Amino acid sequence: MPLDPSFVGRSWPPRPYAVGREKVREFARAVGATDPVHTDPEAARAAGHADVVAPPTFPVVFTWDATREVVDDPALGLDFTRVVHRDQSFELHRPVVAGDELTTVVTVDDVRELAGNDVVTFRCDVTDPDGATVLVSTATLVGRAATGDDSGEDA
Repeated sequence: MPLDPSFVGRSWPPRPYAVGREKVREFARAVGATDPVHTDPEAARAAGHADVVAPPTFPVVFTWDATREVVDDPALGLDFTRVVHRDQSFELHRPVVAGDELTTVVTVDDVRELAGNDVVTFRCDVTDPDGATVLVSTATLVGRAATGDDSGEDA
């Protein structure tokens, strides 16, 4: 079933996220970000930040939760059991730091078919309480086309 093209341009309600120091530390350790600004508040303050600084890819922690609401909507028509992650980008307007109160709005930027596969691109606009843009994230997912020999079981 092809994706519903009427989803293009639609946005979902804002989703809040409070950036916690321990979440930043855990993520930094998980991705091997060893700069002390990611784990030590004093090092972060010495570098001019209010608290520990999230690695640049940290926003996937909260933008994916917001995006998942759209992905899981059966009306979109995306079979998540066949999805591969094609692309992800982050346009940072400023660092994300522990203590930030952020809001994410997800918009479907594109829906198309490519070589029989369903392709959907999401944009997440992340703002602070004053409405200033903190970052923009885009992600593209591909719903792989079923093949004639798909049995529904792994080989």
